Amino acid sequence: MPETPTFALWHKLAAKPGGKQLFSAAICLRVPYFRTVLPSVRELRPGHCEVTAPKWWGVYNHIRTFHAIAACNLAEIAMGMLAEATVPTTHRWLPKGMNVQYVAKAETGLRAVAALPELPEFGDEGFDLEVPVTISDKHDRPVVTGTITVWVTPKKR
Repeated sequence: MPETPTFALWHKLAAKPGGKQLFSAAICLRVPYFRTVLPSVRELRPGHCEVTAPKWWGVYNHIRTFHAIAACNLAEIAMGMLAEATVPTTHRWLPKGMNVQYVAKAETGLRAVAALPELPEFGDEGFDLEVPVTISDKHDRPVVTGTITVWVTPKKR
């Protein structure tokens, strides 16, 4: 089955020196708001995406920790890249909702992992795809957990 242009670009760049950073910059050009967290896509395959972001002054909150909504932005990047690698070109996807829990202060750079327990079947009917995301600090301690609901439908012919 053909890959989405995003996933094809990942395959073209990821194994090359600096390729993952170039890919990460490219997604920020396509979705400029993503660059607010300086994301770096580390792994991408169907059903799985890992993205990191450094702690820098642009994501600080009033107590100089990683702002909760900046962490949500990182979660959405991981979910979106997972969707680009998972949803076939015969279908489209659209975020529908996000449910998050802030479980600890985010005092370091973060790593978001979006991972599906199993790949869904893509049929003729639209469906909600629940994408679990865990955001951890540099000590692998979860700081934000959540689920992003994605509406998946076949493309109109």
